[in-house]
Amino acid sequence: MIFNKKGTEPEKPTIRVEIANENHLRYVDQINDTIEKASLERGTGIARRSHEYIASKISEGKAIIAIDGETFAGFCYIETWNDAKYVANSGLIVHWDYRGHGLARRIKLKAFELSRLKYPNAKLFGLTTGLAVMKINSELGYRPVTFSELTDDEQFWKGCQSCVNYDILLRMNKTKCLCTGMIYDPAWEAKKQKPKTPFKIYKEWLEKRKNEKLSFSAIDWKKMIILGR
Repeated sequence: MIFNKKGTEPEKPTIRVEIANENHLRYVDQINDTIEKASLERGTGIARRSHEYIASKISEGKAIIAIDGETFAGFCYIETWNDAKYVANSGLIVHWDYRGHGLARRIKLKAFELSRLKYPNAKLFGLTTGLAVMKINSELGYRPVTFSELTDDEQFWKGCQSCVNYDILLRMNKTKCLCTGMIYDPAWEAKKQKPKTPFKIYKEWLEKRKNEKLSFSAIDWKKMIILGR
């Protein structure tokens, strides 16, 4: 999977992208401030979370952080819904001093890998208004879907209350908003890698033997004998 593209600045090798732990709790306020500023810049919603909520994700090992030395560079966290049948990689943010280096892709990829490791059978989904995030999601195998295919957990939709577009979501009865819904379903990969049944293996073997017999009978043995002399 190649993320670097022409026209973008090369990645900064000094930036570490890793699973966050309690040593990173000191960055919580900066993370939330960065999320809020990005939301105001876009004029669309990235919902701000409480200090306690972000801290809990870090302490639980359900967050990805990017650090340049000791300087905060980016963040993302994992949320689960419907008894972990649905997983969202939320709050993806890159500090403005580190944009243009492919860092969002690195963070998103790490969050995707962590989600698949912790919840291998869950559907991964997200809501976004950002074209860049949509492209990253597409590269990871996500597909655009209607809101009806996302989690119906009310707690998830309550999380949209701090978004500036929440009134639009309510007016549309939670069927659409300015965000695009996207899902990655591990069942898609399972179908691609579906093991062969004994019957299919036997059928392929019979077909191979049939072709071998046809090839064998098509040989002009008289010519072969003459040439052999």
